[in-house]
Amino acid sequence: MKYIFLFITSFLFAQQTKYVDFKSVSGQLTIYSTPKIISGEVDYTFEVLQPIDTIKIDGKNMEFTNVQIDGQDVIFLNTTKELQIINNFQKGLKHLIFKYNVKPKQALYFVDIENNDVQIWTQGQGRYTSNWFPSFDDVNEKVIFNLGITYDKEYQVVSNGILKSKTEKINQIHWQYEMEKPMSSYLLVLSIGKYDRKDFRSKSKIPLEYYLENKDSARFEPTYRYSKRIFDFLEKEIGVKYPWKIFRNIPVRDFLYAGMENTTTTLFATRYVVDDIGFADRNYANVDAHELAHHWFGDLITAESSTHHWLQEGFATYYALLAERNIFGDDYFYAKLYDTAQQIKFASRTDHVPVLDAKASSLTFYEKGAWTLFVLHETIGDKAFKRAVKNYLNKYAFKNVNTQNFFDEVKKVTDFDLVQFQKTWLESTTFDTPTANALLSKNKAIQVRLEVDKLKKTPLADKIDFLTKTLDSDVYYSVKEAIIAQLQNEIYESKKELLLKAMHQNNIQVRQTLAGTLSKIPEDFRTEYETLLDDKSYQTQEIALFYLWKNFPDRRKEYLDKSKNWIGFNDYNLRTLWLSLALSTPDYSSNPEELITELIGFSTTKYEATTRQNALEKLIAFKIINDQVLVNLVNATTHHMWQFSKFGRDSIRTLLKNSEMRASFNRILPNLNPDEQFQLNRLLKE
Repeated sequence: MKYIFLFITSFLFAQQTKYVDFKSVSGQLTIYSTPKIISGEVDYTFEVLQPIDTIKIDGKNMEFTNVQIDGQDVIFLNTTKELQIINNFQKGLKHLIFKYNVKPKQALYFVDIENNDVQIWTQGQGRYTSNWFPSFDDVNEKVIFNLGITYDKEYQVVSNGILKSKTEKINQIHWQYEMEKPMSSYLLVLSIGKYDRKDFRSKSKIPLEYYLENKDSARFEPTYRYSKRIFDFLEKEIGVKYPWKIFRNIPVRDFLYAGMENTTTTLFATRYVVDDIGFADRNYANVDAHELAHHWFGDLITAESSTHHWLQEGFATYYALLAERNIFGDDYFYAKLYDTAQQIKFASRTDHVPVLDAKASSLTFYEKGAWTLFVLHETIGDKAFKRAVKNYLNKYAFKNVNTQNFFDEVKKVTDFDLVQFQKTWLESTTFDTPTANALLSKNKAIQVRLEVDKLKKTPLADKIDFLTKTLDSDVYYSVKEAIIAQLQNEIYESKKELLLKAMHQNNIQVRQTLAGTLSKIPEDFRTEYETLLDDKSYQTQEIALFYLWKNFPDRRKEYLDKSKNWIGFNDYNLRTLWLSLALSTPDYSSNPEELITELIGFSTTKYEATTRQNALEKLIAFKIINDQVLVNLVNATTHHMWQFSKFGRDSIRTLLKNSEMRASFNRILPNLNPDEQFQLNRLLKE
């Protein structure tokens, strides 16, 4: 009978929101960074809507004690996945308190940095907050969260909502945060680090807090150049006041994604912390706008299931693009739409999962979702679109939604045929190219781009006049990039004049495209190509330095002397390249051991995963491999970032094909820590 009972209650858990409504929670937490443990006291208020014998709270690998309801001890079961409280629950408001301890395996990460400092941050979406705080993996259970966190007083601690109080306790500070409105558990956030902060206010008087690590204070302006403007734009464009009391942006090291829209507090990857030169290659504007748009589409209203995930990602992608249009102009907006249309069309050859499917790809949810909204917006008109969106947000505020909910609001403002529209854009995997091209062609630059694309298979002699005229015009740079891409496989002598025109555009993006497509540099183009080394772009400098070093061995010392003090992005892309090239240039360095030590140093745990991977890639490519490199490579396989750990595993698999390398890995095995030994043993046995 025990197993039947568990089956029945398990079935009911999926439907728990019909029986129980959790209203609010207060969590008082203490974080211990050395053993990487959280302990806390949790106080939930909930209402029983219908009689039920068991309620559950998700909690992975947690220890629970002192479980009480309305002050009375209760029977509970810890399944290691959830806390199950067994009682004869009748209708009414209840009070649940308990204590817990956990060493999170995921969703909360401790990142060690130099000087024995640490950053601690969370990622709930796709990883589940229930790994570090007892909560709900079901997005339909929305709760008002209030977290208090005690930690070392040298650090700043941030969670959702308004900071209500700070209380110093010897060497610690207790930070108390409060929310006023409910949200899904995956949006719960914790961020701990050493930061500088600058405060602003939006036009609507919302406090805006922008954080940077102390060492990056000089990068504040380029990183957050458009942040306040984006906030003000989105609030006006969406037509519904920002639904929360505060908004923050915090960069964190080794973040799993570009950014995450935790309610009131966006976390984002440090790769977007840039100086003026780095801004040309990568800036935070799109990610900033995307995560902020989620504060309406995802945080305020939340898709009831993954099938309707486009209601979050499609909307956030589209509104981010509208924000960028406001900043960078119409040509930028249409060029981005054109590029994503090409990506969707290409993917649709093999990807047969539509938007309205829980298994749809990110490209489908994000980009095709955005295209769906663009087509709808253009078709029904700005006034009707904005009214439908505003009504939709207001009607379902702090609730869960599906696609029909949105379309019901659209129907109220237009007689547009949404049935056929849904079939075309949300249920079909093909891309409606004729409609897309018609809308894109409203932009003159896209008209030219479409003409350029038609000439892909045309002999160069037959199109050179048109290409020359286009390069000489003031058409948007993405069109000129498309021309350069077409020239890649042409004979150099035939395309030289066009390449020179491209080089003289005085446009960083056009010149960078040319740098990347001309891997074999003719001698009579060398002087022109060398000017790329002076472009205000770390990406262009990296491409140009490598190709010049490779093509002109006699000039390697000259190129290395010029670039010896380059650093690049905060992942040290230029410095790690320079070290690997210097070590691969005979007789260049009088102290190669010093350079080897520095390059290997970049592959250690002192640096972020992107820097470590940069260094390891170059060490392997240039065959600068010793035991320390192999140890650092094995350590990569234990990293929480799947991209980096996968790189580590794939690199080791390749090296193991060499018998000497296999012997070296076996030699270092006994000196590795248990996690590293486990990962390496698996690879050795494959």
